[in-house]
Amino acid sequence: MKKFVKNCRKKKAKVNKMWQNIRDLLGQDAKRRNFMNYELMENNKVFLKGVVNSEPVFSHESFGEGFYELVIKVDRLSDNYDNIPVIVSEKLLSGDNFKKGNVVSVAGQFRSYNKLVDGKSRLILNVFVRNIIDMDDSMNPNVVELSGFICKEPIFRMTPFGREICDILLAVNRAYNKSDYLPCIVWGRNARFVKDIAVGQKVQVVGRIQSREYQKKLADDSIETRVAYEISVNKISLAEENAKPIAVER
Repeated sequence: MKKFVKNCRKKKAKVNKMWQNIRDLLGQDAKRRNFMNYELMENNKVFLKGVVNSEPVFSHESFGEGFYELVIKVDRLSDNYDNIPVIVSEKLLSGDNFKKGNVVSVAGQFRSYNKLVDGKSRLILNVFVRNIIDMDDSMNPNVVELSGFICKEPIFRMTPFGREICDILLAVNRAYNKSDYLPCIVWGRNARFVKDIAVGQKVQVVGRIQSREYQKKLADDSIETRVAYEISVNKISLAEENAKPIAVER
């Protein structure tokens, strides 16, 4: 009888140890997921302050939550401005924060998705708003900070005025095994540097989101005015330990 009780206690101890190991593993996994989620939040940050330039229009629904699209007009340092499309949850639309004509400051992420338009896939870009924030007038009203991977061969070229430009496409990881593909334009000596970066290299970028109109010739020879969105980069560095940041191009 004593031997039976002793064996039972040993088995119980083994079972308890097994469950403790499982709890430890789950705890470690939860910490790892939380760390990864934090990293994924930190590798794509946008801060905007501007005037709401359109009424909210329903975009889509996800898990019972409605999301609306609108445009925020953000002034540049020059007399120009950028009209930046944003996506806002219905939970943030209460009150007059996003009433047309009002000034609003937001924090979020620059996102991309593919949309089928006229039988062709088009890359759609917008800012996913996470929070309404306070930004005073001394702060830059248009800032984007990214950490991502060069996913396409850089394209280096010269403008008609002799200025160096390099186009890059960044893949920025997001939660749920998704990635955002974000076009960036780099200028001057930064362009000379980035043109030789290999596909797959991780880089860190600071810049602003800009909008620009361009003319598209259609199949029937008609001309259509479209708007492109991209990140104008003013600082870029290799995402490696002790990597030296590239000088800001002004």
